[in-house]
Amino acid sequence: MLRPLAIPGLFITGTDTGVGKTLVAGAIARWFRQRRYRVAVSKPVATGCPHRREGLVSEDAEFLAHCADSPHPLDLICPQRFAEPLAPAVAAERSKTPIDWPAIQRSLDLLSTNSQLMIVEGAGGIYVPIDGQITMLDLAVWLKRPAVIVARPGLGTINHSVMTVKLLQQAGVTVAGVVINRYPAESAGPAEESNPRQIEKLAKVPVLCIVPDEPTAGHDLAPGVSAAIEQVDWLALLA
Repeated sequence: MLRPLAIPGLFITGTDTGVGKTLVAGAIARWFRQRRYRVAVSKPVATGCPHRREGLVSEDAEFLAHCADSPHPLDLICPQRFAEPLAPAVAAERSKTPIDWPAIQRSLDLLSTNSQLMIVEGAGGIYVPIDGQITMLDLAVWLKRPAVIVARPGLGTINHSVMTVKLLQQAGVTVAGVVINRYPAESAGPAEESNPRQIEKLAKVPVLCIVPDEPTAGHDLAPGVSAAIEQVDWLALLA
């Protein structure tokens, strides 16, 4: 359905919804921007979008655009937007608005123009349906760019993280690694302390960094978030 990205990039996915993919994707985009790269950001489809004067707006796209200092309009960054906070396929069906795949392709093509790299953020986990037949896994396969998996720190994350890694790899997607997000540094228990090592052991991919659970004020990244992202050479992971 979609062509591979025309420029280097990363696909940011998660073990579940609400794990903080947007925060991590935005922080990675900021890492490149601070090094003077022209960064395109994309959220092909978003749900739970509030209705404003200009129509439905993806708050995730707003955050990504801010982090990347993007010159692109929000409706290009996120071409498919739905009001209900549901899986895209369900939100599209309930709104009687089919997913416009040509619009997504046009947005990716235009975002690639005059950009050096692109950070693409999925919605929910890797098996979230986009329409009646297509999932986020299919999107990752089509884009042909390494995946970064954002995971929770606590109990249950080993299973979710390893399964996500294996599903992507079985589909032929390179997994760059896992980012543990919202790590409770002041109250970490045995599960949080041991999970990163277990994920690396079982999934055989690196835990790239551990992002602390620090509140983000507006569109500004918390110091601990930026410091964690700074530990990784994201340029070396691009393809």
